[in-house]
Amino acid sequence: MHEKKKILFMASMILFLLFSLCNYAFSLSPQEVAQNNTPATAPSAQQTVSSSPETQASPAETTSDTSVTPSAEASPVQTMTGTPSSVTPVPSPAMEEEKPAQDTRWFNTGRLTMLIAIILLSGFIMFFIFSAQRGKELFVRKIAGLSALDDAVGRATEMGKPVLYIPGITDVSDIQTLAGLSILSYVAQKTAEYDTPIMVPTRFSLVMSTAQEVVKEAYMRAGRPDAFRPDNIRYLTDDQFGFVAGVDGIMVRDKPAANFYMGCFYAESLILAETGHSTGAIQMAGTAMPSQLPFFVAACDYTLIGEELFAASAYLSRDPQQLGSLKGQDMGKLILLFCIIIGCALETVGIHDFAKLFVTK
Repeated sequence: MHEKKKILFMASMILFLLFSLCNYAFSLSPQEVAQNNTPATAPSAQQTVSSSPETQASPAETTSDTSVTPSAEASPVQTMTGTPSSVTPVPSPAMEEEKPAQDTRWFNTGRLTMLIAIILLSGFIMFFIFSAQRGKELFVRKIAGLSALDDAVGRATEMGKPVLYIPGITDVSDIQTLAGLSILSYVAQKTAEYDTPIMVPTRFSLVMSTAQEVVKEAYMRAGRPDAFRPDNIRYLTDDQFGFVAGVDGIMVRDKPAANFYMGCFYAESLILAETGHSTGAIQMAGTAMPSQLPFFVAACDYTLIGEELFAASAYLSRDPQQLGSLKGQDMGKLILLFCIIIGCALETVGIHDFAKLFVTK
């Protein structure tokens, strides 16, 4: 019954994604709508009023006409004065019938490529998720930093020292923080099994609350809910370098045997890594910030580079949904790379409008 609920939830999310995509692809862009709804340029007053002498009434003729038939209603031509600057334009029936052009297209062909790409990507993800749920083994390449994670926790257990885990310095709205919290779940479960204390200093209060729930759930999965210590997951300060100073103080005082830096980091990355290296701890880092990766590579034992941080949760948990999503995204990237290579080859041979052969205007 639980598996059926998972499948229904996944199907509803994919249908919602496809509906959003179709709504995006079938709609016109604001520039196209404005261009199609722009009314035709109205003729000027000089064009509506004839410049020939026969169509313009002189003041004498106007006076004589009005004196002969004073009771008759004056026509627009009779009411015009002879002064060119005071002539008012007469709206013609053709001008009154003109309306903004309505766009009758039901599909924006300019977004056809995006529609096909999202449908293919969704199809790959669904296929691999269902394959993983049916028991098919999906290959994921070995990541050295994640393979050594158990050894790092075991080293801390043998030395009788705690484990320090930092889920980045950004709030939970950052995807890297969420990836760090997902890895924290696995690390906390291992520390619960080995009866090793884990310390999680955080920069934001919301990250602290989320980390407490993650660690508590991990201890419950390990069958050690009584060993959970909520005081070990603490809030320090919102200030960037104030937080770094507090973490460095924890490293120097408690001397943890294993340090994990998983999330988004900025200028403080080298400060944290150097302090941890000076205490003799084994260090593992992971971030998607290209500017901070060289510092982690130089000062840490293992480093997760870029997308390895986001793939770590599926790598560690072996959850069918996460593995299927990871495999489907990899297939989508492979198709995209193939299309780029084909496009470059066509540009090289001089075929520039190849896509227009498949688009009917």
